[in-house]
Amino acid sequence: MAAQNESATKTIGREFMITRVLDAPRELVFKAWTEVERLKEWWGPKGFAMLNCKLVLKPAGIFHYCMRTPDGTEMWGKFVYREIVAPERIVFVNSFSDEKGNVTRHFLHQRWPLEVLNTLTLTEKGGQTTLTLRGGPINATEEERKTFEEGFTSMHKGFSGTLDQLAEYLAKI
Repeated sequence: MAAQNESATKTIGREFMITRVLDAPRELVFKAWTEVERLKEWWGPKGFAMLNCKLVLKPAGIFHYCMRTPDGTEMWGKFVYREIVAPERIVFVNSFSDEKGNVTRHFLHQRWPLEVLNTLTLTEKGGQTTLTLRGGPINATEEERKTFEEGFTSMHKGFSGTLDQLAEYLAKI
């Protein structure tokens, strides 16, 4: 099961958006986003290794994880779930964190927004799932919003690699 098309990126106001068509049923794609053993297999940019993760899938629950970058740097992040509508939508706030789950600044970009509100939607047609991820900063300064917008190209590259890994994972199961 491989991706059917290249990722697409659009900006809508101050929102980042990426879309991917996956050759897998929606229920399976949803499980890949919501089951810790599955997330460990594909989440993160290409070349990053998942070292640790915890998942509590419910509103106000978290996905807290640590990844190692190719150069050996450890990076912590977390999602705080706001809404989960199986198997069609997940709304979560994404942020960088420390190992205790406290929100921190991006380890490379001090002007990066502390929190990004994301909406993941999954629609199915003919056994294929269209995944759309939209996100934008919340509680951010104008400088943080500008930094976020300037990061769209980098975010596209990172999310494309992550979604490639998701497609590869789905093809194996």
